[in-house]
Amino acid sequence: MADPWLPTLITDGPEEGFMLAMKLSRKAVGLTQPDAEVRSRLRPTYAEDSDDLIAASLVVATNFQTIAAANGYWRNLAG
Repeated sequence: MADPWLPTLITDGPEEGFMLAMKLSRKAVGLTQPDAEVRSRLRPTYAEDSDDLIAASLVVATNFQTIAAANGYWRNLAG
């Protein structure tokens, strides 16, 4: 089996958690459409469409919610 790309959802803080949410979102796109050429061809279309950009932001937000919950909302703000 290949090295795991997602060994944990635990992060040091919200900013690192957000970056992990971005990684999860990008990974989902790559797994859904594994052909990089197709993704490159489609990018100009969705990059100029506000509805598509909002939809992408919602995916990231959903992933961030999952990571935040896994981190106890950053251990209840370190308190």
